[in-house]
Amino acid sequence: EGGPVPGCGPWRIWIGSSAASHPVILFRLDVQGRLPATEATMEKKKEPKWVKRWKSWIAAKPSKPGVWRRKAGGFLIRGRAVDPRTGKTREVRKTLPKADAAGAYRVLDEELEKVRHGGWTRIETTRFDAYAVSLLARKVATGEVKSAKTREKWGDVLEHHLFPAFGHLLIDQIRRADVEQWKAMIGKRVQAKQLSPNTANGWLSVLKSVMNSAVGELELERNPVMGVKPFDTSTHHTYTEEEPNALTVAEVPAFLAKMRQDYPQFFAMTAMGFATGLRPSSLRPLRRKGTTPDLLWDEGVMLVRRSHTRRKDVMETTKTKRHQRLELPQELMDILRWHVDELQNDRMRESELLFPSRIGGFHAENVLVKPFTEVAKSLKLGKKLTPRGMRRTFQDLARAAEVKDVVTRAVSGHATEVMQRHYSTVGGQEIREGIAKVVSLAKVREAMTATPEAAKKGAGQSESGVLSGVLGSEMKKAS
Repeated sequence: EGGPVPGCGPWRIWIGSSAASHPVILFRLDVQGRLPATEATMEKKKEPKWVKRWKSWIAAKPSKPGVWRRKAGGFLIRGRAVDPRTGKTREVRKTLPKADAAGAYRVLDEELEKVRHGGWTRIETTRFDAYAVSLLARKVATGEVKSAKTREKWGDVLEHHLFPAFGHLLIDQIRRADVEQWKAMIGKRVQAKQLSPNTANGWLSVLKSVMNSAVGELELERNPVMGVKPFDTSTHHTYTEEEPNALTVAEVPAFLAKMRQDYPQFFAMTAMGFATGLRPSSLRPLRRKGTTPDLLWDEGVMLVRRSHTRRKDVMETTKTKRHQRLELPQELMDILRWHVDELQNDRMRESELLFPSRIGGFHAENVLVKPFTEVAKSLKLGKKLTPRGMRRTFQDLARAAEVKDVVTRAVSGHATEVMQRHYSTVGGQEIREGIAKVVSLAKVREAMTATPEAAKKGAGQSESGVLSGVLGSEMKKAS
C-alpha cells in the first residue's frame, strides 16, 4: 500500500507515499532502447543478393524505381519511354559508378525526359549564352565561319554586347520587348555620337543570327527579332566630301612617289592596291613561288584565291568566295620583279610570299596604316587616308580611264551588278588593258624614279597624252 504506484506505458512514474514530500518522477526504460539505424548502416549489415543482368552484377531489388546498386560500386539505371519521332519505345541504360541512389534517379529522369521530347534537351534549360557559344562552334566546325577576323568579331560582340543583356535568359523566354529595350539602350549611345549606327547594326546582326538559328533548331513558337528594324544610318556618313578616304587622280602619282621614297618596302603592294583595287587581305597572302604560286611570272598572271585576316590564319578563298585570274600589264610585272630583287634579308627571300614580313611570314593586318598616315601628312593632303582607300581610289581611276564597269568589277572582285556580270564574259586581254589604263593614269611607272614634287607637277599632263604615251595605238583602239 505504501509502495510505489506504477504508471502506464513504457515509462514508469514513481510517486512517493509521503504527503510531505514532493512527487519524485523517475524514468526508466522497460527494455533496452535502440537508435534508428541509418541507410548506410543497414546496407552494411544487410548485404543484398547479387544477380548478373545487363552485363553487370547488380542488386536483385532496385534501390529506387529503375535504379540498381552495382556490386562494383555506384548504380545502374534503366528505363524506357516512347520517342515521339518514331512512336517506338526507347531504352535508357547507363552505368553511373560515382553516383548515389538519389543522383542516379535524377539522371534517369532527365534521360527519359529527353526521349519523350524527341532527343532534345528541354528548351527551358537552354540559356542564350550557352546556345550562342555552341552555335558559333558549329559555324566554325562546318566552315560557315572561316576567317579568324569573323570569329573574333562574333566573340567580342557576344561577350561584351549581347551576353550582358541576354546571356542569363532562357532562349525561349526572350521577348520582343527585351530586344527593343536593348536596342533603345544602344540607340542612346548612337544618338550621343558615342557609337556608329553601322557598328550597332553589326551587333544587331549577330543577335538576329543567333535567334533565327534558335527558332529553327529548337522549334520555338515565336521569333523575338522578327521585324526588328536596323538602326538608322541616313544621317551617318562614313565618307564625306571632306573625308572621302580616297585620292583624286591628280594626287595618286605624288602619293606613290612619296611611298617609294619613304617606304620602299611597301611601294609594290601600294601600287598593286591602286592599280587593281584588291583588298589588302587579298594582297598579303599572295605567293610568288612554291608548289602553288599565285603569281605566274612567265604568263604575267596573278591568281587571287586566298584571304589573310589575322596572324597565320588564311582562308583558301576570298571574301566574296570568288577566285580571280588577273592578267597584269608589263608595268606592274616590272615593279613586282624590282620588289622581289629588293627583299631585305634571307628569311624574306626564302619565303614563298610576294609581300613577306621581315621574318618571312604574313604582314600584320594594319601594316600599311602608319605608312599611309605619314605619307598623307607629309604631302599635306588635308584628309585621312587608310589602306582601304586604295580600293576606293581604284574605282575613281578606272572611271576616269573609261574602263568598262564590268571590267572594273572583274579586276577588283566587287560582287555588285550580279546579273550583268552573270551574262558578261571578260577576257584576259580586256582585263590587262583595263589595268594598264589605270596604271598609266596613276603614273605608277614614273613613281619608280620621280620625286613627289615632280610627280605632283606632272599630274597636270592631259589624260590622252598619258594614255597614248604608255599604251600606244592598240590601246587607243581598245578604248
